[in-house]
Amino acid sequence: MALGVLVDATAVPADRGALGRYVDGLIAALCAAGIDLTVACQRSDEERYGRLVPAARVVAGPAAIVHRATRLAWEQTGLPRIAAQVGADVIHLPYYSMPIQAGRPTVVTIHDAAFFSEPEAHNPVRSTYIKSATRTACRRATRMIVPSKATRDELVRLLGADPTRMDVAYHGVDHDAFHRPSDDEKRRLSDRLGLRGRPYIAFLGALEPRKNVPNLIRGWVQAVTGLSTPPVLVLAGSGGWDDEVDGAMATVPLNLQVIRPGFLRSSSLPGFFGGALVVALPSRGEGFGLPVLEAMACGAPVLTTRRASLPEVGGDAVAYTEPDAAGIGRVLRELIDDAGQRETLADAAYARSQEFTWAISAEAHLASYQRAVEQ
Repeated sequence: MALGVLVDATAVPADRGALGRYVDGLIAALCAAGIDLTVACQRSDEERYGRLVPAARVVAGPAAIVHRATRLAWEQTGLPRIAAQVGADVIHLPYYSMPIQAGRPTVVTIHDAAFFSEPEAHNPVRSTYIKSATRTACRRATRMIVPSKATRDELVRLLGADPTRMDVAYHGVDHDAFHRPSDDEKRRLSDRLGLRGRPYIAFLGALEPRKNVPNLIRGWVQAVTGLSTPPVLVLAGSGGWDDEVDGAMATVPLNLQVIRPGFLRSSSLPGFFGGALVVALPSRGEGFGLPVLEAMACGAPVLTTRRASLPEVGGDAVAYTEPDAAGIGRVLRELIDDAGQRETLADAAYARSQEFTWAISAEAHLASYQRAVEQ
């Protein structure tokens, strides 16, 4: 008999983001693997998941769970009730929190330990909730899934988590959605941003402190100063609360241009990544680094840091910098000046990205579910 798994997708935000891409990629691969899958979701996602995983049961929660407090309360009682109704063998919570009395084995994905390692770099209200949920999961979940060895090691070091109850399952990438773009895809994206073919440095992510955007801005200014055709810096993404971004923006000389287009649809990202001179993602730390992998899959030369999990993703296929502005500026200028190095990195990045698939990730998740049931 196939393993019965209930995946709680009710925390996926409306703009999808990295959490949405993780859940979507995972459940599609789990469904393809032939397990007995049930997906709990927001009502607004019911039709979408019905199309994405047609062989699975899709159960929408009450309308009120669009509010986080209500969702967390419903998670304690409503989710176990669904698990009992569908006869699930295990519940997978893909975002930190879990029901205390689940009535069956639970597996919780803990995406990173950044709220403990760098508490000053996060919104205090969100930090309090995630730290509490993480501690609870480390104590009470049957098993924990982490997206990198670095995250596993940080949880052991900072929280004393039991490494024998943790399973590393790298994220995958949808190679149909994230691909080397055509010239037409790159042109359309460039025109949409008002660039009209001008070279640009790409960043994608929330404007929060650990993403290191202020130092990226300062480093970019250093890198492009004196160039006859300085590349534009495009800071894409929605949300965030880094107060230093505006201060860094105020130092940008008038002859240089920064574009902040906000949220970009997933369908635009191959053109955005693949059309960039360099994709610069100099984060101070990530639990995995999905945008790095997605940029690699689009055949982009990527600049990132050696912090936390990022070397596990980038390997030898990306360029690395220290997270300070001077280091970013120095390596970024080297990449701008060396088209041959950019081409070599782009090819290596694309090749390495092929090693990360949601099917492989799903196999690791299934092994964790089975361990939870046996445990």
